[in-house]
Amino acid sequence: MTTHTQEANVQDFERAWMEQAIGLATNSVTNGGGPFGALVAKDGEVVAIGNNQVTATLDPTAHAEVSALRAACKRLDTFSLEGCVLVTSCEPCPMCLSSALWARVDRIVYAADRHDAAVAGFDDRRFYDLFDKKPASMWPMPVERLDLPNRTAPFDAWLAKSDRVDY
Repeated sequence: MTTHTQEANVQDFERAWMEQAIGLATNSVTNGGGPFGALVAKDGEVVAIGNNQVTATLDPTAHAEVSALRAACKRLDTFSLEGCVLVTSCEPCPMCLSSALWARVDRIVYAADRHDAAVAGFDDRRFYDLFDKKPASMWPMPVERLDLPNRTAPFDAWLAKSDRVDY
C-alpha cells in the first residue's frame, strides 16, 4: 500500500526528471538534434538519458525515447526494463510507445503532447490514429501526462533555430 508521503515523493522525483527531460530536449536543439529528450529512471535514480538524433545520425529510429531505452538496457545489462519509468519531454510517438511496451517499462510520463509537437512541425497525429482504437485504460502500462509550464520550450527553441532540418 502506498502512503501519501510516498506518492508525494514520486511526484517530486517525476517533476525533477521531467525538468531534466525538457532540458535535454532543449539542449538537443542547440547541439543539432531534434527537440525531444527522455530518461529512464529506476528506484528513484536516473539510469539513462537520450535525445533525438534522427537528422544527426540519419537514423529515423533515433528518437529520444528509443535512445534512452537502449542506453538503460545496456547500463542495466538486460532487455527488460521492468521496474523503470520512461520520462519524456513529449508524448511518445507510436514507435516509441511500442518500444516502451517491448522494454516492459512500468509507466510513461510525458509533458508536451502530440498537438504541441504538431505546432512545431512534428505532426505524427495520423500515426497515432492507427493506435487509438484501444482505450488507454486497456493498455498494459499507464501513460500519463505531466503538464509543466515550460513543456513547449524545446519546440520554441526548435522553431527559433534558423538552420534546423525539418523532417
